[in-house]
Amino acid sequence: MNRILASMVLLASLAALSMAADPATEPGQIVTPVSPAATPPQESAPASISEPPDSDSKPPATADRPVSWKLLLPNVVHDQQHIWTFPVRLAHGQNLIPTIAVLGTMTGLGAADPGESAYFRRTTAFNGFNRVFSGGATALGTFAAPVFLYAAGLVRKDSKMKGTALLAGEAVADSEILSTVLKSATGRMRPSSVPLKGNFSDTWFEKGFTFGSASFPSGHTITAFSVATVIARRYGNHRWVPYAAYGAAALVGFSRLSLSAHFLTDVFMGGALGYSIGRFTVLRQ
Repeated sequence: MNRILASMVLLASLAALSMAADPATEPGQIVTPVSPAATPPQESAPASISEPPDSDSKPPATADRPVSWKLLLPNVVHDQQHIWTFPVRLAHGQNLIPTIAVLGTMTGLGAADPGESAYFRRTTAFNGFNRVFSGGATALGTFAAPVFLYAAGLVRKDSKMKGTALLAGEAVADSEILSTVLKSATGRMRPSSVPLKGNFSDTWFEKGFTFGSASFPSGHTITAFSVATVIARRYGNHRWVPYAAYGAAALVGFSRLSLSAHFLTDVFMGGALGYSIGRFTVLRQ
């Protein structure tokens, strides 16, 4: 029952998307961009004269990345190439400042890891919250979000919603692959595995090789933020959607702390990586 309740809370912030079609688009209507070649010529002005653009005109929107069931697997393969070649791009000076900022923030937050993790191990203040937002419940809610969106898109005959669901599913796959590899490589102990009066500072590379079961980064958080980013940016024209999507993802991240499943740095990096995967890898924005 608790899992169902938590899943409904996480999905509630996304549920209204099924009614959030763009105002200028009726359900089932697919808007196709009109190419300049298809625009009737204006006979009132000579072809050699080009008028300045209207000051109120907006730049053309960036074309959506092609996605379908058939393209899903090739897209994930291409995404993984994009993710794992990031160090090469970094060596050539690309994305250097954001990377330094993220790593610097993580280093700073690392000083809070021992105190934060020891606090959540001792306190009982979040027992009610933890019963609702358990690990299984938040995972169910996150994985159900793309399924829910796709079902809503089928009902509404909304191609944008179905495409968003597939892109969110692609983000889930990318996040799971990345987090599994990083967890296996770092072997960080979870706070719940450290004795209550133990050393919460010495947790890295303590588990040996464990396939995807270590603490860094938070798998729940990276997946939640990757899905939230896809939805928030695809439906950013509805101002409440980013707040709802990122708010639900933040609840997932906090639950990993209150359950003593992860350290603060695990959750922070999960959120940063999830956002990066959703925006820069899946949506290519």
